Amino acid sequence: MTDITDQKSALRKILRKARREHTASLPPQVSALVFRRPPAPVLDLLPQGATIGLYHATAHEAPAGGYARFLMEAGHPIALPRISDADQSMEFREHTDPFGETDLEKGPKDLMQPGLNAGIVRPRVLFVPVVGFTEDGHRLGQGGGFYDRYLAAHPDTIALGLAWDVQKVDELPTEEHDMRLTAIITPTRVHGPF
Repeated sequence: MTDITDQKSALRKILRKARREHTASLPPQVSALVFRRPPAPVLDLLPQGATIGLYHATAHEAPAGGYARFLMEAGHPIALPRISDADQSMEFREHTDPFGETDLEKGPKDLMQPGLNAGIVRPRVLFVPVVGFTEDGHRLGQGGGFYDRYLAAHPDTIALGLAWDVQKVDELPTEEHDMRLTAIITPTRVHGPF
């Protein structure tokens, strides 16, 4: 392992712990209100009718389900990532039921994802999960490189991070393949666009 890989791994442990503790401290009434709809400055970044890629949040990630429901009602097609076990690639497929999630199935690491019968799409806007972020748009992800590879292959994608405020750090170790985000949304503010 390289020194920067070790730094990122250590930082992920610290930030995941902070994120877990933060979400555990939120009263259910507060949790139900955050990330219900994108703030107006974020809505201004979304091209009309654009396909929007989101993610199905794990227990402590910033929830994206409220955005999926709101944006579908606003007329945007919605997509979620589908990870292939075989080659560890990520593609986006249509998510047609963000209210009941009947179109999702368990994928690698028990992550919920669209089934193979869902159409493959290319989101114009992508909401990205975050482990850590900086004020200038750098992101620390889970470590698999899925989003970095996707954004590198689709450089015109508007990439927006969703995070809790406790995930902000002063600096992150970065490598050439780490992709910056267009903006980062937390419950208290929008950082960017950059």
